Amino acid sequence: MSFFDRFNLGHGFRKYFEIHAAVDEALRDEVFRIRHEVYCEELRFEPERPDRREMDDYDGHSLHCLLKTSADPQQPVGCTRLVLTNPEDRSLPLPFERACAATLDRSIIDPAKLPRERIAEVSRLAVRATYRRRRGEQAAPVAIHDEDFGTVTQPRFPYVPIGLYLGAVALAARSGIDTMFVLTEPRLASHFAKLGVEIKQIGGPIEHRGQRIPSMMDVQSIIKNMRFLVKPIWRVIQEEIEFGFEKAAGDGPLGRQGGLTDGQQR
Repeated sequence: MSFFDRFNLGHGFRKYFEIHAAVDEALRDEVFRIRHEVYCEELRFEPERPDRREMDDYDGHSLHCLLKTSADPQQPVGCTRLVLTNPEDRSLPLPFERACAATLDRSIIDPAKLPRERIAEVSRLAVRATYRRRRGEQAAPVAIHDEDFGTVTQPRFPYVPIGLYLGAVALAARSGIDTMFVLTEPRLASHFAKLGVEIKQIGGPIEHRGQRIPSMMDVQSIIKNMRFLVKPIWRVIQEEIEFGFEKAAGDGPLGRQGGLTDGQQR
């Protein structure tokens, strides 16, 4: 990582990656193919499908984001989704509510009593094996480690997993979501604390493709308390996600090539 990239993560992100709101059929097809490659073919979490697309009943009321390399020929890197409550019946549970029904601590928060149109769940994070760098990561769809952040003298940044999580935050923020839920590895909270993101445990652990704990994040608090160093990458991701929706609506702005540069970001 160059000296400039160390201190402007937005520039570093643009150099290697771009993120898309998967708002059309072609982009969603790439998402489902990544999920099949990771969840079905590599990790065997789900059965293989003849069409090589991993989908479930929640995808019909989910928002998706897709991470790709920025250099030609572009390659798909990873994806994630934001599961919204079912607009036909908001009382229907989100995936984590089903999985953690017996372990949720409703004295902390009861998702059933929240405004259901303002909650969502981050799920189906998947990174292709080529971009899961170290030995041992092949057994997880996405991973973050202490060493991903480097040291004071040799800093690094885990662009891929953080980019996908921030993509989900951008989807949530533009969709009026207040609270995001996620099933996380126990160590994830400490890693996100480095970025100024508070993940609060809301129940006991469950066995779900390894040990996972139900957790929650406040969307506006994430944005407000984000570390100064992370804000440039957040602005880039937010801009690119917004551009995707505006382009799909037929009135897209100048976008990635002609939009705000990192130095012009507010």
